[in-house]
Amino acid sequence: MRAFDTPLPIDAVLPDLAAALAAGTRAVLVAPPGAGKTTRVPLALLDEAWARGGKLVVLEPRRLAARAAAERMARTLGERVGETVGLRVRLGTQVSAKTRVEVVTEGVFGRMILDDPTLDGVAAVLFDEYHERSLDADLGLALALDAQGGLREDLRILVMSATLDGARVAALLDGAPVVSSEGRAFPVETRHVGRDPRARIEEAVTAVALRALAEETGSLLVFLPGQAEIRRTAQMLRERVRDPAVEIAPLYGALDRGEQDRAVSPAAPGRRKVVLATSIAETSLTIEGVRVVIDSGLARVPVYEPAVGLTRLATVRVSRASADQRRGRAGRTEPGVCWRLWEEAATGALQPFATPEILAADLASLVLDCAAWGVTDPTTLPFLDAPPRPALAEARALLAEIGALDADGRITPLGSRLRALPLPPRLAAMLLRAAERGEAARAAEVAALLVERGLGGEDVDLAHRLDRFDRERGGRAQDMRRLARGWAAQAAEGLAPGPAEGLSVGALVALAYPDRIARARGKPGEVVLANGRGAALEPHLALAREPFLAVAEIAGAAGAARVLAAAALAADEIETLFADRVVARDEIAFDARTKAVRGRAVRRIGSVILAERPIPLADDPQTPAVLARGIAKLGLDALPWSKGAIQLRRRIAFLRAAEGAPWPDVSDAALAETIADWLAPMLAGRTALAQVEAGDVLEGLRALLPWDLQRRLDAEAPTHWRAPTGTSVAVDYDGMEPAIAIRVQELYGVGTHPALAGGRLPLVLELLSPAHRPIQVTKDLPGFWRGSWAEVRAEMRGRYPRHVWPEDPAGAAPTTRAKPRGG
Repeated sequence: MRAFDTPLPIDAVLPDLAAALAAGTRAVLVAPPGAGKTTRVPLALLDEAWARGGKLVVLEPRRLAARAAAERMARTLGERVGETVGLRVRLGTQVSAKTRVEVVTEGVFGRMILDDPTLDGVAAVLFDEYHERSLDADLGLALALDAQGGLREDLRILVMSATLDGARVAALLDGAPVVSSEGRAFPVETRHVGRDPRARIEEAVTAVALRALAEETGSLLVFLPGQAEIRRTAQMLRERVRDPAVEIAPLYGALDRGEQDRAVSPAAPGRRKVVLATSIAETSLTIEGVRVVIDSGLARVPVYEPAVGLTRLATVRVSRASADQRRGRAGRTEPGVCWRLWEEAATGALQPFATPEILAADLASLVLDCAAWGVTDPTTLPFLDAPPRPALAEARALLAEIGALDADGRITPLGSRLRALPLPPRLAAMLLRAAERGEAARAAEVAALLVERGLGGEDVDLAHRLDRFDRERGGRAQDMRRLARGWAAQAAEGLAPGPAEGLSVGALVALAYPDRIARARGKPGEVVLANGRGAALEPHLALAREPFLAVAEIAGAAGAARVLAAAALAADEIETLFADRVVARDEIAFDARTKAVRGRAVRRIGSVILAERPIPLADDPQTPAVLARGIAKLGLDALPWSKGAIQLRRRIAFLRAAEGAPWPDVSDAALAETIADWLAPMLAGRTALAQVEAGDVLEGLRALLPWDLQRRLDAEAPTHWRAPTGTSVAVDYDGMEPAIAIRVQELYGVGTHPALAGGRLPLVLELLSPAHRPIQVTKDLPGFWRGSWAEVRAEMRGRYPRHVWPEDPAGAAPTTRAKPRGG
């Protein structure tokens, strides 16, 4: 094993690791941040007997991490990248015949192994920072294990991570040995500062950053969820930091290489740096001079919703593992401080680890790659977490719809063409369809905008972004234009050149996402997508005034979804490009504005109406149900409720509360849900709410009860209770318990308390004076006679001397009259 000039903590376990890989073909290495595993392990293994004559492929989760790792290893050898240590990422390849260590991003490795399943010339594959659990890393590991088992028994596989359940990964690798490094970290003081959840995260972060600049030395690393928060925080800090020696440096994946290098390079002597970063800075990078970390506790992650086939960006709390990773950044080179923007007690409620992407991602690319591998059921491959079957089913349905898979789930020739393009299946399909219309070059540039964040700025309007992208002269923009030209040439290969059809940016986006064609509705900026999802743009945007859009990116949960990227789309483009999806039919629908059913001839794509015109309302048997459901959406209070209907509903509710089934549920929610069953049959010939009568509601409620329940209702929850005097007293079912109000004299001689529901539930008696004023409320009339009657009697005799007030009311005759004069 080769020696190194600069010692690193990982050196102590390198002999054990070498021995494990000499004795077997699989191993797991767990080492904390800063131990040196990323840059020391590949070089240390180069001279092993099994590695001679072969390459070591090192996987990194991001381009920035891959580039940093390659550059540091090359410097260790006194070389430049492209010699012994090479780099292969989407925007550039630096390898040569001399290259022995090839640092690649996880997505690039997936294409490497699919194009060459035997990995000819590769001695080992090293999965660095595997704890991030990206979809590409999980798929890459599954394919590597599968290839090792059937094609390359000599291939070494090493999984490396900082925070990982090593035993679980070792089990996936058939009991591979786990080598652990204690690493070296300086002490980090943790300070918890809660924040007002109603305040913007940028304000809270800025306040803590200003405090840290005043109280601490060294540079700051601030973790924020995304680019928008970073830009706003940077603006606030530039306005409030007066010290010219403090540099504000954003760091996220969409920045040009030069800006990223400035962010991660050490601050000049006498200067300090505030690095504002996304989760990109959690692992693989050492930013020199940082001894203060400020953690917002938030991250932005993609979340796939199979029900609507949509991936949205969601802001979530970080896991405890991520919080520990972030904290550790403050102790890389000297003792540090970590400020956490949450209460200390909240740490225990954080998830132990971040949700693996395979459990929350669109699996279309994975399913297509597995099909190219020859596997129709991805769950048969060795994944640490099996891909969820609902997401797999949705992915298969999408791929079958675009012709990438056949009925048996095998890849088709078109699927192979799609997979040959280094793009997600939807964008690859868009590019191929556009190429048939002479629009390959423009479509490739749109694809570049959608896969490479930040190109052309952050404007919601993709047409504006594309115009700006065409004018950008930075290195990243030029690299992406070169890449897009290659995609366009690949897509157009074999096609007879023809005139471009002049498709708009919106039309190109719609070719990728036909389910996200959207139409304006309601308030300015509100839209409904073809998949039925609602979303909104800022009302002041020009796009908010467009009748149709094609949406490429969306954020937020249902009910509060925000459009992040879209383009205007013309109705005739939809009709032309998606003629096979457009459905024309006559419909009847409830118009909430007029509160009436209307007939219309409609052309629609999914939930988006392209055109409509009124038609006469035919005598359709569905009209009553449509009217009833429309009324339910307005709210049951819109119905003409009579006193009788209200009382009937309360009586039924009383018996349901007393007995449960078989009495129907007449709550607002239940009646609204079943309105087509109980009210619609009463609405024959009606087309508007104004035509619904109180009797319709009453009869509809009665129809909920079969004949035997109607008889029981009258017997057990009557509308009136008959007093011994013959008086019929209305029963009030409005409160929690049924009640009657009756003069106390009419109850003389009653020795058993009146009850309903077959004697099971006592009536609440509001006892009245001869003047009908309340004197007592009771649910125990015999107890009242025996108890407080004497006191009530004394008061009543003085106030109403002409009335009868017996000492024993239970034995007296009921009466409605006063004593005769002189009696």
